[in-house]
Amino acid sequence: MCKGLAALPATCLKSAKDMKHRLGFLLQKSDSCDYSSSQGKKEKISSSQRLSQEEVRKWADSLENLIHHERGLAAFRAFLKSEYSEENIEFWVSCEDYKKTKSPAKLSPKARKIYDEFISVQATKEVNLDSCTREKTSHNMLEPTLSCFDEAQRKIFTLMEKDSYRRFLKSPYYLDLVSPPGAGCGPENCKRNHTHTLDCNSNIISQCA
Repeated sequence: MCKGLAALPATCLKSAKDMKHRLGFLLQKSDSCDYSSSQGKKEKISSSQRLSQEEVRKWADSLENLIHHERGLAAFRAFLKSEYSEENIEFWVSCEDYKKTKSPAKLSPKARKIYDEFISVQATKEVNLDSCTREKTSHNMLEPTLSCFDEAQRKIFTLMEKDSYRRFLKSPYYLDLVSPPGAGCGPENCKRNHTHTLDCNSNIISQCA
């Protein structure tokens, strides 16, 4: 019969206890390393996702800078949505995506979808185009190419550039992001921050993240 640990020599028991102690220490060290590694990764991700003031200020240089920046596009889209005119940026984004189509077989169905959604008379998100551009785009639908929406896309870009983009730069959607950290809070800033920071800034950042 097995007499258990009591039958083992004292030196064996001591060696077993030492081994157990070392094993426990190594496990703790391993957990600590894993935790540190995990924290390091989180910090790197958080750091890479931070939006610098320099990046935000570049958005004011041109509409092109704004909408070619992932977070800038998200902020502008949120602003247009608040004005019930998000169809303009959605059309522009759809055109950008369309021009990246590599398969000729996909051109016609994708073009038709964009046309039906944004340009046709019964479009669910009809954009504001002049009759000449609309007619030309309609004609392009007979034989869709990668450039069939180019003129319509330019017209909508110009429309946003002259109208909604300028209002965006004066709105809390932009001003709350471009204000440097720790900036003084004047009466106007305080009122704007208290009113819009929670519902505007949180929405913008959550969409950009």
